[in-house]
Amino acid sequence: MGLKIALIGNPNSGKTTMFNAVTGSTQYVGNWPGVTVEKKEGAVRGHKDALLVDLPGVYSLSPYTLEERITREFLTNGRPDAVINIVDSTNIERSLYLTTELLEMEIPVIVALNMTDAAEKAGIMIDEVKLSERLGCRVVKTSASEGTGIGELVKSILEVATLKERPVKRPSFGSDAEDTLELIRERASRHTEGMPERWLSVNLFSRDPILRGRLPLCEEDIERIDRLIGLCEEKLDDDSESIIANERYRYIDCILEGTLIKRGTGSLSISDRIDMVLTNRLLGLPIFFMIMWGIYYVSIQTLGDMTIGWTEELFGGISESVSAMLISGNAAEWLHALVTDGIIGGVGAVLGFVPQLMILFLFISLLEDCGYMARVAFIMDRIFRQFGLSGKSFIPMLVGTGCSVPGIMASRTIENESDRRLTIMLTPFVPCGAKLPVFALFAASFSPESSWVAPSMYMIGISMVIVSGVLLKKTDLFGGEPAPFVMELPSYRMPKPKGVFIHMWERARAFIVKAGTIIFFAAGLIWFLQAFSWSLQMVEPDESILASIGSFMSPVFRPLGFGNWQSSVAVVTGFLAKEAVVSTYGVLLGVGEVLEDDPVLVSQISRIFTPVSAYAFMVFTLLAPPCFAALGAIRSEMRSWKWTFFAIAWQTGLAYLLSMLIYQVGGIIFEGKDLSGMTTAILGSLVIIAMGLSLYRIIKNSISGKCGCGSGCGGGCAGCGAAKAGHSK
Repeated sequence: MGLKIALIGNPNSGKTTMFNAVTGSTQYVGNWPGVTVEKKEGAVRGHKDALLVDLPGVYSLSPYTLEERITREFLTNGRPDAVINIVDSTNIERSLYLTTELLEMEIPVIVALNMTDAAEKAGIMIDEVKLSERLGCRVVKTSASEGTGIGELVKSILEVATLKERPVKRPSFGSDAEDTLELIRERASRHTEGMPERWLSVNLFSRDPILRGRLPLCEEDIERIDRLIGLCEEKLDDDSESIIANERYRYIDCILEGTLIKRGTGSLSISDRIDMVLTNRLLGLPIFFMIMWGIYYVSIQTLGDMTIGWTEELFGGISESVSAMLISGNAAEWLHALVTDGIIGGVGAVLGFVPQLMILFLFISLLEDCGYMARVAFIMDRIFRQFGLSGKSFIPMLVGTGCSVPGIMASRTIENESDRRLTIMLTPFVPCGAKLPVFALFAASFSPESSWVAPSMYMIGISMVIVSGVLLKKTDLFGGEPAPFVMELPSYRMPKPKGVFIHMWERARAFIVKAGTIIFFAAGLIWFLQAFSWSLQMVEPDESILASIGSFMSPVFRPLGFGNWQSSVAVVTGFLAKEAVVSTYGVLLGVGEVLEDDPVLVSQISRIFTPVSAYAFMVFTLLAPPCFAALGAIRSEMRSWKWTFFAIAWQTGLAYLLSMLIYQVGGIIFEGKDLSGMTTAILGSLVIIAMGLSLYRIIKNSISGKCGCGSGCGGGCAGCGAAKAGHSK
């Protein structure tokens, strides 16, 4: 049986970078906390029999957050052969808090002093030999980003795991705390369940609810332990958790005395000086909007726009070559049309935007790796909190800029159940990579000189998050105080080219793979439906199966300005994947037959849209329910079909109302339309609001007397406890 090694450390301590360095993997690394939400595994490079497990970043092993529960469960039940404890050398005092807990678990452990290069630049010197003697375990200096110390770390951890070299010392506390812990140990020693006695005693002293429920303690034992804790709390004039925390930090101070030397750390760091501007109460948000505008301007309007001609020529040439081959081979007319118009036209219409997306992903990766995105969460927390929301919800939304699925899954780190559900519902409002081709297509078609159009989708998305949060927070389903948001702001770092390009490529690859699978299938299906009638005869698109289906649905979208059958079909195919909207238009508008003198997709879109209706379509695409994969993630995280349908209904209703408002009001202002359309808009709005209220009452009544988790547990599940705790604050 091979070795199993756990990788543990604080958020943003370089843990995932170390995992990649040791395993040769390419897990995503971000310069902001919370990148790892669940454990990941990989074989140690050069040692296939040694498995390294990257656990979520935690500050302690208290069982209050999902990350802490995952990490602690793995340590107690997963039984790793050894642990690599990643310690941030630039903030060693805080990082060693987790180390003291690991030492009590009696697991073979090595402390990896990471980011030593950054610490030395900041004037922080650490004597690793003296630190090793005082901790009672091996200490290795490393810099995962620079690749230094990795070989020594791997060699040492394999030796420690093989020899089962446990720490020779444990943290020592003050006499009052030690006496109480010893009495608790004696009382609980018969019920250790294989857990280390010292770690068990400390957690019982801290009134750990999960541990107490797990141990077969009798009523007499519990009462005796509670009396011992109460006496100690009374003597030290503090609660038990604070006593343990204070004792740990006192122990850390003793360890670092003479081990840690700081020179010239009194003045403000470069990061602090930059933050005085970028996180300024007045300037922070405008700077963020300007940065996003600049990114979209370069990616879509200028540099990215230059790539469109190249990709059009590329796929035009491919289409011509394939067409010539099929003709020379006497292929059937339907096969020729399927390949050139359907597959090449549909897939090519989507892949044509890959260069623009790669430029966009490059800039976003730079912002994440340098540490700016963590500041954005801090800035948004100020705004969100004004409206009863938690800045903690913005972290999943940041993750969702690449894809909504991991963004929705990242919401599981939010302890407050109502805030978690709200985050799941609203995360898809932030534009993901799949929606960007739609925005790029319409922006290029109607406003190539207006650089504000594509970035405005980002602003509308955030605005709708706030508006939705304000409205839903006033209901009984989502009421209560927002969860507190505390996040460490990492130091600014120069992005590593390798990490930036890996991140950019991973996102682009996911987009390309989807184009080669889902979009490939969708493009072929759409071509078939638009080429054949119900009697399976080849006909013109306006007489096809697809035209009849789209014409049946089109009255629903007429108040929104895109009541043509092609757009109705595009809305539906967008549920397969948002990129399918572009491929749908590519097939229906005949992009597969592009020649030098033919109009291309960008110009053909203007035939069925006006600038106002095009903008309404973009907003509908932004706010409407996401693709089926994201809907599946919503169902999984909501753990209830009722809550899933409520989320879909809210997203659909909001998308419809706002798009209708934009088209009707915009038509009056910019296109000189009369007011007759407003009557339809008002009536439609009232109907949607009435339906929404009815659904709200159904959901509310269905969970009345239950926990609200949707599982019908009656209030006894872990999620319910979190929700109730959130409401009682």
